[in-house]
Amino acid sequence: MACATLTPRSTDTRAERIGFGARFVSAVSIGSLLNPINSSIIAIALVAIGHTFAAGSDRTAWLVSALYLATAIGQPTMGRLADRLGPRRVYLSGAVLVIVGGVLGYVSPSLGVLVVARVVIGLGTSAAYPAAMALIRRQSARLRQPAPSGVLSSLAIAGQVSMAVGPTLGGLLVMLGGWRFTFLVNVPLGLLSALLAMVWLPSDERDERGEQREPLWRAIDPTGVALFAGALTALLVFLMDLARPQWWLLALAVVLFAALAGWELRAATPFVDVRMLVHNRGLTTTYLRYGLTMLVTYCFVYGWAIWLEQGAGRSASAAGLLMTPSFAVATVVSLVAARPRRVWGLLVAGAATLTAGSASLLVVHGNAPTWQLLGIGLVFGVQNGLTVAPNQTALYAQAPAEQTGVAAGLMRSFMYVGAIASASLIGLTFGDTATDHGLHSLGAVLTVGSAALLVSTLIDKTLRTGK
Repeated sequence: MACATLTPRSTDTRAERIGFGARFVSAVSIGSLLNPINSSIIAIALVAIGHTFAAGSDRTAWLVSALYLATAIGQPTMGRLADRLGPRRVYLSGAVLVIVGGVLGYVSPSLGVLVVARVVIGLGTSAAYPAAMALIRRQSARLRQPAPSGVLSSLAIAGQVSMAVGPTLGGLLVMLGGWRFTFLVNVPLGLLSALLAMVWLPSDERDERGEQREPLWRAIDPTGVALFAGALTALLVFLMDLARPQWWLLALAVVLFAALAGWELRAATPFVDVRMLVHNRGLTTTYLRYGLTMLVTYCFVYGWAIWLEQGAGRSASAAGLLMTPSFAVATVVSLVAARPRRVWGLLVAGAATLTAGSASLLVVHGNAPTWQLLGIGLVFGVQNGLTVAPNQTALYAQAPAEQTGVAAGLMRSFMYVGAIASASLIGLTFGDTATDHGLHSLGAVLTVGSAALLVSTLIDKTLRTGK
């Protein structure tokens, strides 16, 4: 796929000295660990937090939802700031917010303050991925060479590894110092991220063209950001409880998205470039494809774990061990899948594997042997490795160079829409307890969705032409 280009504005000898070597890769990758780690680490601490504040699971669930909401809104917003203010500045600012959120969570006197801390952490971790993508793009322009595929793959692999490590790390921290340590760990991680960025990432370019700078307030498009945040919040809260749908929230989301489109079509510097998305069919399709892929994937990750305990009668530790190989094989496959520039074949293979994995849920039962349960997990691990990195490569090639940050953030927003929708879909199909019937019902829905994904990927000419 042909990459969009960004014309370099100045020669940076420090950037040339750093290049795309191990120091640059390490610095952009470490920050990308923070969001998936914080997404998964909290799962182990929820019960202990509920005991501390005498809160039920319905209230502690907001610790998960708050991070998802903040991240879904924060990723494109931080990407916009990275495009306008400079990705290194935004990357460092995000690390500071992570540290602040970690300290706030550690000293939190109430569940409400803890939710605020998760929002701050969500906004801080939202900066790393879009800023990292923008940093890679700008480094490529400075060096006048395409970014090596290994640089892009490092971001995908960092996410895979941290998702696998999160629950284990959470359990260790809770054992060592209680649930508050799951917040405090963000302090050393944030400090390390900031330190590596300051030492190993090239500085943002200065405006040496002598042109009149656009006022920051106008460049950020606060009205567009506010409309986007309101529309996405309404949609995500609606998706959180599909068993008792609040239709007025869906209607509000539609109205706000329509208002957003109308505003952005008139804005001089739109937060979401609607005209570009309409004409850039490849990028828009990548967003939709990634959102659907993540919906099915998260349904398996969360739904399979619940069913292994309730339907198959496995202990929590046994369920975790059965799922670990899935994350491990996803990491290995990502290493291979991230190398090719042409991604159509990989995405077709990923969609086909996802369809096969979803169909396997239709026939598995609670008395299934361990090897069968492991096999199903490995199939989903393979598809995860085949889809995450290639979709990221497609985004990098399809997004306008000057909008790399916000484009990368929007893709993560689609991911979190899929994640939140998956929780409601699991609730609808499982009910109060995960049974074989509930798993088969979930598998039927996922098989239909995966098959639709496969067909749409097969006929997507933009993936083959790079347009």
